[in-house]
Amino acid sequence: MGELRLISLDERAREESPLDAYSRVVTGVARRLAPSIANLRVSRRVARGRRLGGGGSGVVITPDGFVLTSAHVVAGTDHGVASFVDGRELTVEVVGADPLSDLAVLRTEPSDLAAAELGDAERLQVGQLVVAIGNPNGFAGSVTAGVVSALGRSLPTRSGSTMRIVENVIQTDAALNPGNSGGALADGDGCVVGINTAVAGVGLGLAVPINMATRAIVAALMRDGRVRRAYLGIAGDTRPLPPRLAAQLGRQRGIEVVQVAEDSPAERAGLRAEDLIVEVDGVSVGAVDDLQRLMADDAIGRPVTARLLRQGRELTVEVVPDELVA
Repeated sequence: MGELRLISLDERAREESPLDAYSRVVTGVARRLAPSIANLRVSRRVARGRRLGGGGSGVVITPDGFVLTSAHVVAGTDHGVASFVDGRELTVEVVGADPLSDLAVLRTEPSDLAAAELGDAERLQVGQLVVAIGNPNGFAGSVTAGVVSALGRSLPTRSGSTMRIVENVIQTDAALNPGNSGGALADGDGCVVGINTAVAGVGLGLAVPINMATRAIVAALMRDGRVRRAYLGIAGDTRPLPPRLAAQLGRQRGIEVVQVAEDSPAERAGLRAEDLIVEVDGVSVGAVDDLQRLMADDAIGRPVTARLLRQGRELTVEVVPDELVA
């Protein structure tokens, strides 16, 4: 006959402590961030003069009224209303939106808002606890928790005929629903490490990371209301280098030019389809996003050297990028 063992209160507390610790982290993040999360309501003009209502979430990033959200939340409008958990409702105006990063900055009248602290998504690890706060389906201040499911995802974005890849997107299983867009994805310390942007499936949410690149975009939107990027005028794809060439150059991949736009900087510089670009401005490039990173505003109008392979011959070409008009 088995022995009956009584579990002491201390043992039960020890057994429950991991769950209690998890709950303490989530409730602490919610308590810290809830005052910084805005429930956004916007309307946009559609056909025949009608107006269509919409909404999402936003994150207060400065006490004097700057709010960060997703560009698609405010697409087609220049103002809206932000409501907060303390009952305040404030008019917001769109300072600038960048559809190619799916980020937008809004501004409201200074009213001593509680600003969230921005973190660094580069420090995240797969499996790390994250908390999503937003207004799914209009339910203000909703909190869900999960883990970082994957890092380094890519999110295609479009503005008119221009496409761009948002890099290092965070994948999480924290439940996201319509209305979460523009809300915060926070780490266990309550620092915002991502802006929730898309629901890619059940248990599959995506967030634009807060890192050096996105901080620069946010700063440009706050300062200028837009983001300037350089433009070469090529469509490219990643291509493995032949083994002998890879050993010679010390790299495994390059960017194959698939198409050269008419009257573009690339065409004027003599770039051709099937050219294999391996270096730009002294920096190795093995994928389209490597090249994309180099096409910042400081490259506009400045001669840039491209090292490439054409029919087995190595060439150096000088290109002067234009400003991208999205």
